Amino acid sequence: MKFEVTILGSSSATPVYNRNPTAQLLNCNEKFYLIDCGEGTQQQLIKFGLKASKINYVFISHLHGDHYFGLIGLLSSMHLNGRIKPLYIFAPKAIQEILELQFKHSDTNLRYELVYFEIDATQPAIIFQNGDVTVETIVLNHRIPCTGFKFTEKKRLRKLIVEKLENDDVPLDLYPLLKRGVDLTLPNGNVLKNIDYTTDSAHPRSYAYCSDTLMDELYFDSIKNCDTLYHEATFLHEMLERAKETHHTTALQAAEVAKIVNAKKLLIGHFSSRYKTLVELLEEAKTVFENTELAIEGTTYQI
Repeated sequence: MKFEVTILGSSSATPVYNRNPTAQLLNCNEKFYLIDCGEGTQQQLIKFGLKASKINYVFISHLHGDHYFGLIGLLSSMHLNGRIKPLYIFAPKAIQEILELQFKHSDTNLRYELVYFEIDATQPAIIFQNGDVTVETIVLNHRIPCTGFKFTEKKRLRKLIVEKLENDDVPLDLYPLLKRGVDLTLPNGNVLKNIDYTTDSAHPRSYAYCSDTLMDELYFDSIKNCDTLYHEATFLHEMLERAKETHHTTALQAAEVAKIVNAKKLLIGHFSSRYKTLVELLEEAKTVFENTELAIEGTTYQI
């Protein structure tokens, strides 16, 4: 099953040349989830050949502008392009008031429905699940209520050993039960052991998105053992006091988090506009956690 994330924006607070405010597009089994929506997100989708029409779910971490100022434009373009299917928005409660005020004063009546789900930023919870993925909130420590999101694949059915099934003339109508892990007793008394005809499916992968936060052990349990951790790394560690003042994290701290929670891979992003090149941030993180990559816009990362 496809499980990958494309970086649309990696800058913090203000855009800089070649870096846009935060936005990411997660593809799980060809279903698309937009994570934050900074200014210019729809332009980034166009630039990287990604179809906004395929997005059915939007997750907004908090209401600082660099994480949602692109939303009104994206929603308006979806309307103008003829969207009719509902769009589901998981966000702080005030997002509905903010969007409806803008639509009211522009005399815009969307031809499709916006379905709002209020996020509670005080405790982690499962906020969405379907046949492919479960989405949980991660309670972060920022200047205003803020959550991250953890996307975990659903466990797939067991894999059939087709050659053995065919050699033993196992009826096709029994295959679905075997995939579900059932042992079967045939009318003649023969027992088909599930373990003889199937293998376990791959371990479900997880992607944890930590947007804006101080390094805080209170959210560590929510992201423990994740396959890919995206963690903000706004500053180099030499600016730790500035990071604390603004409730952000340094590249070194992001790497420390990845090491503590036993993540398999770390992506760092949300870079301050003061950094014109990002090599120093990457090098700093790698001193603690070697398997670190920069969140580069337009790049798709396998989870």
